[in-house]
Parts: sequence; C-alpha cells; structure tokens
Amino acid sequence: MKQPAMSSVIERRLLVNYRVAPETAARLLPEPLRPQLVNGYAVAGICLLRLGGVRPTWAPAAVGMRSENVAHRIAVEWDGPDGVETGVYIPRRDTASRLNAWAGGRLFPGEHGRADFEVDETPDRMRVALATHDGDTQVDVTVELSDELRGSELFADLAEASRFFQQGSKGLSPTSTGHHLEGMRLSTDAWHVEAGRAVSATSSFFDDPNHFPPGTATLDCALVMRDVPATWQPLPPMTSEQPVQLAG
Repeated sequence: MKQPAMSSVIERRLLVNYRVAPETAARLLPEPLRPQLVNGYAVAGICLLRLGGVRPTWAPAAVGMRSENVAHRIAVEWDGPDGVETGVYIPRRDTASRLNAWAGGRLFPGEHGRADFEVDETPDRMRVALATHDGDTQVDVTVELSDELRGSELFADLAEASRFFQQGSKGLSPTSTGHHLEGMRLSTDAWHVEAGRAVSATSSFFDDPNHFPPGTATLDCALVMRDVPATWQPLPPMTSEQPVQLAG
C-alpha cells in the first residue's frame, strides 16, 4: 500500500540536544549511516512533539487528529546517488495515540511504541515527562524560552542551530524486520525556532551507560518550535547493510 503524505500543525516541538563523542554515536548507527559532526561532536537528542490536525494531505482539516509523541534521534549523514545526504536516525519513537501506534509502519513510516505523557505548559516554560508502556524509556524535560541561545558548544547562535536542524529534515527509523530503514521528510514554508534553556533534563536513553558511557553525552542546548504547519512526505525505504533493531 502506498503511504500518503500527511498534513499537520506542529503545535509544540522541543528539541533537547546533546553533544556526543563520535565513536559512541557511531556504535548506535546501522550502516550506511554515520554521525554528522559539528565542531568535532556528534549531535543527538530528544524531540518532544505535539501534532495537531494530522491527516492525509487530501483529507479535510476537520478529520485531523492530535497527539503527543517523542523521538530519540541522532544526526546522521550517508552517501546518496547525488552526494552526501543528511538527516536523523531515530532508534525509537513513542506516542500517546493508539491510532499512531497502529498506523506507524502501516499508513505512514515509523513504527511507534506507546507512552503516557505528562505536560505542563505556559507561554514561557514547558515541562514534558513520559514513561513508555514497556517500561524501557522515561524522559522528564523542563525548558524555558530564552532571548538567545546560550552556552552551546555545538552552535554559535540560534541562526546556526536553526539551519542545522532545518537541513536535517529526513528522519529514518528501523523496522521490526531489522533489514530496512523507513523514512519521512518534514517540509514547511514557515520554519521558525526559538531559543530555549534546559532547566532540567533526564532521559533513561541518554543516561544509560550501556548506550553512552560516562562523559560521552553532555546536554548542550534546547530549541522550541510552535504553531508551524508542516507536511510529512514518505521516503523510499533504505536497505540496511546490517540487521538493526528498535531501541529498547
């Protein structure tokens, strides 16, 4: 079945970013992917995403769904037919939506687990916490809006960070079969991010020494996107040169 392009509004997107030792990130990636480096570091993070109005592009807005979602991601590059391509590898996706969990990998790329979310938002401060139903992953993040990006060793300023993430618009996820990567590309004519300050951030994925030995992953910065219309375009599956598994 051909997967349709999907329309949505990004109501809130928190990007909580870590700078990671390149060799550590490389061990988590299937071939042909490799870490995309910035100032000598790999870039990884958590995307905490609330989508509204999600529907096939041909469907009326009235049928759109709303959901809380999370993706753990690593910025990657690979050799495409026209040169080096960039995007993010997403070893795990989770959602509060039963429909998303059923449809992921069927109606649109990217298999999803289920998670319960706790959200507390004001115009200037956002807390998102979650625990997955399988008990493997917990996240608790609090971010405050800031007038500029401060303290990052990855990016000189907000404009540089914005360009980096805008260019990494392709997301690749492993399938349960372990032999393919499914992909989606985020497209929008209204790209806009704001600087954030991570007041606190805990993640069982990034805090796990089996994934990231002590000192190999350091919280770097946070970005916020709000009320941005976006389209998600399916990409052709990519064959992995080694079996890959959904992260636990």
